[in-house]
Amino acid sequence: MSDAVNTEFILDMQRKLYRWSAADPEKRFADLFNIVCDRGTLLRAWQRLARNRGSNTPGSDRVTRKKVEERSDGVAGFLEDIRQDLCRGTYQPEPVRQRLIPKPGKAGQFRPLGIPTLTDRLVQMALKLVLEPIFEADFYPISYGFRPGRSTHDALSRVRHRLNPTSAGPSRTRYVIEGDIKGCFDAIDHHVLMERVRRRIRDRKVLWLVLAFLKADIMIEGNRRHPVTGTPQGGIISPLLANVYLTAIDERYRRWVPTPRDKARYRAQQRLDADYKRGRPGFYVVRYADDFVVMVQGTQQDAEQERLALAQFLKEELRMELSMEKTKITDVREGFDFLGYRIAQEKMPSTGRHVGMLFIPKGKSQLLRDKIKAKVRATPTGWSLADLIDDLNPVITGWRNYYRYATRSWKEFAKHDRWLYWRMKTWLSKKHSRASRRKLCRQYAEQGAQQQGGWRSSGRKLARFADAKRLRYPDRGLRIPNGWNDPDEIFRKGADKFWEATLALASL
Repeated sequence: MSDAVNTEFILDMQRKLYRWSAADPEKRFADLFNIVCDRGTLLRAWQRLARNRGSNTPGSDRVTRKKVEERSDGVAGFLEDIRQDLCRGTYQPEPVRQRLIPKPGKAGQFRPLGIPTLTDRLVQMALKLVLEPIFEADFYPISYGFRPGRSTHDALSRVRHRLNPTSAGPSRTRYVIEGDIKGCFDAIDHHVLMERVRRRIRDRKVLWLVLAFLKADIMIEGNRRHPVTGTPQGGIISPLLANVYLTAIDERYRRWVPTPRDKARYRAQQRLDADYKRGRPGFYVVRYADDFVVMVQGTQQDAEQERLALAQFLKEELRMELSMEKTKITDVREGFDFLGYRIAQEKMPSTGRHVGMLFIPKGKSQLLRDKIKAKVRATPTGWSLADLIDDLNPVITGWRNYYRYATRSWKEFAKHDRWLYWRMKTWLSKKHSRASRRKLCRQYAEQGAQQQGGWRSSGRKLARFADAKRLRYPDRGLRIPNGWNDPDEIFRKGADKFWEATLALASL
């Protein structure tokens, strides 16, 4: 089976699963294990893994993609061995190797990262290919984390949209609850999670696989630990399972937020308007995995009562603890942090109306400078400027592309370019201790850009922050395509073919 044919086969299978799940919210899927074990599914899972640089990161068994490709029977033999183990029921997940990753900007604090074996990653990927379209139909439109077709900027755009005025007048959002769950991924209760998975899945073998990955041992410095709660961060299927679990938060606010199957586009807004007219508070949540904000249409007292009620809900329903110290209640005019941005409602000079704006937090700019400074200082002067440029460019381009949507980002970018120019000038002065500034500029600087960080060497050019022009991220609304819900594709096939496909899969 060619790569193109296999990709289309898997995509067609996922579209069918998504449509059946969306059409019947009570449907429980059986006979999924055979799809997980299918050679086409495993091949597609391998293709997805092989594109990732992490495929050469070994797990506890020390096997990498390179070793698999060097096998006498190659990748095909590796996939067939896994398939046989799954079909015979002899497959068992290996211990997850754990590494501690420093948290940026938090000295002495670390985030545990689990690294499953390559075999386990492959099976998890195959499992995700089958389960993701089923649960995607149940996820709320206001959830954005680790979902196909969605990004952090979509979540930020939705928050900003709720702070903007409408034809009915100014935004009614006055306060924001900044949600923070203590050790969210480590606190996920396996029993509660499996109960939520069973709402949709009744294939016992698939359920066993999911539970086996949750219960897999964790290898820490040669010692095994048996997890009682949590999903290992780093596992391919962990983000999907976390979303299944945390959807309970979205369901709590289903009166005021759009549900997955709302037919009327503005039904949720109508309910918010009705509560406003009756003098009742309203709440609108936007969630990105375990990071979420609750926008309050009401008084500060309403926000404080909702924070207490939310803490009680998490404790009783999800067995999680809301950090009361970090879960702040903030006036939207003062601003709050969400997904790396500073969001505030400010007055537009041109219109005088208050709108939602995104800003670059000062702390994020300082973290960037500290990171660049550390890289430059750690680079020996014996290295060439081209090597240092190769090391810095991914940091610069990644940061500027993420923050190019901020208000007045060009000012911050100009400051960083000036600072970076002198930082590189200092390094070059140490490398060429007897060279004058004019000589360094003649040898390394781009003509006409000396004051903007325009350094180059051996055909490589140091990226500049100002090269990324400020853009306004478009609000794509709530019905964001995920690859399976393309309206043109659905209507093109028609209802008759849809039900023909439904009956065909049901007869497998």
